[in-house]
Amino acid sequence: MINKMLTRCLSAMILLGSVSLPAWAGHFSPSKVFTMTNSPEGNEVLMFTHHPYQGLIPDGSYDTGGNGTGSGLGNQGAVVISKNGHWLFVVNAGSNSLSLFKVSDHSITLLTTVDSAGERPVSVTQHKNKVFVLNAGSDSIAGFKLMHDGSLELIENSVRSLSGSGVGAAQISFTPWGDGLLVTEKATNLITSFAVSDEGIPGEAIVNESAGTTPFGFAFDRYGHAIVSEANGGAADASSLSSYRVNDNGSLSVLASAVPTTETTACWVVMSANGRTAFTTNAGSSSISAFKVKRNGTLKLTTEDGVAGFTGEGSAPIDMALSDNGKFLYTLSAADGSIAAFLVLGNRYLVALPGATGLATGLNGLAAF
Repeated sequence: MINKMLTRCLSAMILLGSVSLPAWAGHFSPSKVFTMTNSPEGNEVLMFTHHPYQGLIPDGSYDTGGNGTGSGLGNQGAVVISKNGHWLFVVNAGSNSLSLFKVSDHSITLLTTVDSAGERPVSVTQHKNKVFVLNAGSDSIAGFKLMHDGSLELIENSVRSLSGSGVGAAQISFTPWGDGLLVTEKATNLITSFAVSDEGIPGEAIVNESAGTTPFGFAFDRYGHAIVSEANGGAADASSLSSYRVNDNGSLSVLASAVPTTETTACWVVMSANGRTAFTTNAGSSSISAFKVKRNGTLKLTTEDGVAGFTGEGSAPIDMALSDNGKFLYTLSAADGSIAAFLVLGNRYLVALPGATGLATGLNGLAAF
């Protein structure tokens, strides 16, 4: 309770101007933040520039060359930026396609839009010159080679099926070294994994039981462990987080099993810049939880009440992204058309900053650099 009150009070004082941001907060280059409209009449990327004292300033909209669905995708990773900040990948779930943009200092440029080799793509991941997309409608994954000219070429024999049909796939991501892929399946309570060759050819699907119910989003800590959220079917105050070791053959071993967030509908996960704190948004509680991650995979809440930050009453935060410098965290609220911004202190503590409001509802995906 004390942690919750301190967080609220400090955030309120900063927003009202009675307490100044740390001097160094304004010295970083402005972050770029990206989301997509997911409109069935033409999907667009929305770009924002973040100034800590002013909030998120709209900085252009860009056609993807594809269409969205106009409805929720139940996913994490619809909009992904490469680690070097040069490439932006966006799924078009309504037209079964994947778009690639070149990122510059002040704009992005559409380079190509290709067929996703499946139906209803909801998540994308990239490692060096390999790109994989998760097609939730066809319960499959497909791989592409990222060429030097910015084109995408389908990798022959890269399409693989998940554990079954109607699995409710939520996210795909490469393991940290690029030699494996993980996919969460909400409807089956499974995590499907694949070993991946240097040429980008996946092995056969490895089916792993989830430690908790409704596995959703995930990220990797500094030790290469997969940190996975569990929404537990949206049950009140029943969400959790688990950690797994990724074995050499691509299978998973549970390290920490369904550690409670004390909040509702934990779905989206990002790691702090030092890889030692996992943040998860709780859509049903309009909050963010934070867990300290130890070398052995142990997870422990950083606050007794499970609340590290608030995104606004009824905001139902979904996607989340961390700036490249690790100092700012952003959450997307599709329900009320807002993006919340937070200052990250000590790789763990969150202080609310001005964000963006009055955006269209139904947005999906969030990336930052």
